[in-house]
Amino acid sequence: MELDFKTLTMMELRRSPGEILDRVHKKDEAFIIERNGRQKACLVPIGYFLPDIPKDKVNKELNELRQKGEKPSLKISDKKELVILFKEAVHKYEVTLKILLPHGYPNNAPKIYASPIINDAPHRWKDGALCIFGVLTNLNPGKHNIDFVLKLDRKWHSN
Repeated sequence: MELDFKTLTMMELRRSPGEILDRVHKKDEAFIIERNGRQKACLVPIGYFLPDIPKDKVNKELNELRQKGEKPSLKISDKKELVILFKEAVHKYEVTLKILLPHGYPNNAPKIYASPIINDAPHRWKDGALCIFGVLTNLNPGKHNIDFVLKLDRKWHSN
């Protein structure tokens, strides 16, 4: 995300903070706040620093996974997407499963990667993501969650 900063005085911010916040959130505008002619702070869309996904939904899904004995670890990608890592034993090897939740999850489907994986492993996209969604299995944001994706990934590995 590339930002084009506009200057905003503290007085302008005080006059209409809700309107300014809506512009940042809905229109991806960014502002440098000035007070007494000096730059003091900036307002930027949250997606510039953190994944643009509903935290409550993801926290609920992660808690459900932990209650089932899963041990996910979390990271933020260079593109500010949430990455959930799982360590798995697959055919006597330790494999790291990486579920990448893109901005807009759950309406945008996650991508799943495995490492290590042989170079000519079938059913993968050009970027190396596993092809687990397809004609027979699609992601339904209202019904499916991270646990569903993890089960599909494990099924992919068992073949």
